[in-house]
Amino acid sequence: MSEPRNLDGKVALVTGSALRVGAAIVRELHQDGASVAIHYRSSSAPADALAAELNELRDGSARTFQADLLDTPKIAALIESVAAWKGRLDTVVNNASSFYPTPLNEITEDAWEDLVGSNLKAPLFVAKAAVPHLRETQGSLINIVDIHAQRPLKDHLIYGPAKAGLAMLTRSLAKDLGPEIRVNGVSPGAILWPEGGMADSAKASILEQIPLKRTGGPEDIAGCVLYLVRDADYVTGQIIAVDGGRSVGW
Repeated sequence: MSEPRNLDGKVALVTGSALRVGAAIVRELHQDGASVAIHYRSSSAPADALAAELNELRDGSARTFQADLLDTPKIAALIESVAAWKGRLDTVVNNASSFYPTPLNEITEDAWEDLVGSNLKAPLFVAKAAVPHLRETQGSLINIVDIHAQRPLKDHLIYGPAKAGLAMLTRSLAKDLGPEIRVNGVSPGAILWPEGGMADSAKASILEQIPLKRTGGPEDIAGCVLYLVRDADYVTGQIIAVDGGRSVGW
C-alpha cells in the first residue's frame, strides 16, 4: 500500500483568500500540510485573523500578502515576496474575482476594466510571474472559473465573457506550460448566494435547475482544488464543474 500523500513542505498562494471560497481553499490546503500565502486587496482584518488562526495550529505556516491585482506591475512583486517567504512556490490558485451585473445600457469602461481585469487579466499576469517558480517545483496552477463561462447569466455581459476567457486561458496555459506545470480549473455553481442578497424566487429557480436540489459549500470547491493540487498528477487542461449537476443542461 502506498503512503498517504500530503502537502508537507509545499507553499501555496491563494489570491483573494481572506473570505468566502478563498478562505476555505486556504484552510483545506493548510490542513493537508501546506504553508499558505493569504492574498488580499482590502480585507486586511479577515486576512490577519485567518493567518492567526492557522498559525495557532502550526506556527509560521501562514502569512498575509497585500496587493491590488488590477495594478499589474505589483503582481510580480507579490509573487516574488511569496516565493521569498519560504524559498519556494508550489501552487498558485487564482481565486480573486469581481462579480456583479452589467446590463448593456449601464456598462461603463470602469466596469470593463474591473471585471476583465480581475477575472482574466490578473490571472494571466499572476501565472506569468509565477511560472519560473512553479517550473522549479514541478508545481500546479488552478484557476477558479465559473459554470457561466459556458452558459450566459442574464445581465452579466462582462463577467461571463471574462470567465469564458479564463477558461480558454486555463487550457492554453496547460498546453504551453507542460510538462513541468499542470494547469487546471474549477467551475463553481451555486455555492454561496451573492453578498448583496437574492430574491427567494430566484434562489428557488436555481435550485430547481440543480439535479442534487441543493447548493454546495465552499468546502466543495476547496476539496476539488486539493484533488487537483495533490492527487491529479496526470490531469492538466481540465475544468471541473462543482455545481451539483446544474451544468448538465439547465
